Amino acid sequence: MNTPAVLHTPGFSHYSLQWSPFYNTKLALASSANFGLVGNGRLHIVSLVPGPGGLPAIQLDKYFETQDGLYDVAWSEAHENHVVTASGDGSIRLWDIMLDNLAIAAWQEHTREVFSVDWSNIQKDTFVSSCWDGTVKVWKPDRPRSILTLQAHQSCTYQALFSPHQPDLISTCSTDGTIKIFDLRSPSYAVGPGMNSFTNPLSSAVLTVPASASEVLTVDWNKYRPLVLASGSVDRMVKVWDCRMVKMGDSQVGGACENSLAGHEYAVRKLQWSPHKADALATASYDMTCRVWSTAPMGPQPPLRYIHDAHTEFVVGCAWSLYEAGLLATCSWDSRLNIFRP
Repeated sequence: MNTPAVLHTPGFSHYSLQWSPFYNTKLALASSANFGLVGNGRLHIVSLVPGPGGLPAIQLDKYFETQDGLYDVAWSEAHENHVVTASGDGSIRLWDIMLDNLAIAAWQEHTREVFSVDWSNIQKDTFVSSCWDGTVKVWKPDRPRSILTLQAHQSCTYQALFSPHQPDLISTCSTDGTIKIFDLRSPSYAVGPGMNSFTNPLSSAVLTVPASASEVLTVDWNKYRPLVLASGSVDRMVKVWDCRMVKMGDSQVGGACENSLAGHEYAVRKLQWSPHKADALATASYDMTCRVWSTAPMGPQPPLRYIHDAHTEFVVGCAWSLYEAGLLATCSWDSRLNIFRP
């Protein structure tokens, strides 16, 4: 399946996508009109289906309209039909894909664009969001407000992700060039009488990684190696960080870069480790390509294993299938979703 299956959604540029953890062929796609600069958004629910001649095709199952552009999407880990979205108007909405075009819950605490949402795959009733206002908030979908607020960075926090290994660890990345790891078990998060994190945001990271002299746009946890992260930044570099040599629990600056991957021609907008191979990493870039790398020592072989260059605009999202090893999806400002096998 090197020739991609393609879905075109005219008028809506894509920002993010995620495979369902319950349905092996279903994806959610967050999109915005006018490249996300102004106008409304759409949440697309799509499926990979058999097409003509037995070749795979992408079917649009349903879409939901929003008043502002959507920047990110995450499937619930607890309910097979629930999806949460991050919006440019600062709102977060929860959708049931079996219902009509109305969100079943909405939250409006962030003061600027919400740029990422991520559902914990361990503590399955919890998700996290990050915002251009620098804050990160932890949520439970049955609560009317967030349960925890972190002042993670002083400037835009592009992404916040729960660790797939430890439910109390959250990684973030920012315009300030750092990756931070927050441990929600840390004593610094104990809240005294009459205090709460909503009015007194917490800011104590257990580890700060000076990852780049430029903005770090994306980060991801390795699914097989705890405390190993990958980052992508405006300086076009992809880096792999080993944080295991730093004792967790003390506020420290550290993290060892064990691999630097050069090759993208413009900023790296999104990356994701494979859920099936510890050393396979996919990256999406403003150079209109998605690339697949091997981070294992390869001797004379180059780490770059594949370049997908079928898009005609910025590639801003990439995601490996959770069920089918080696199947990769990409989305772009060219209003196209591609699914292929590198």
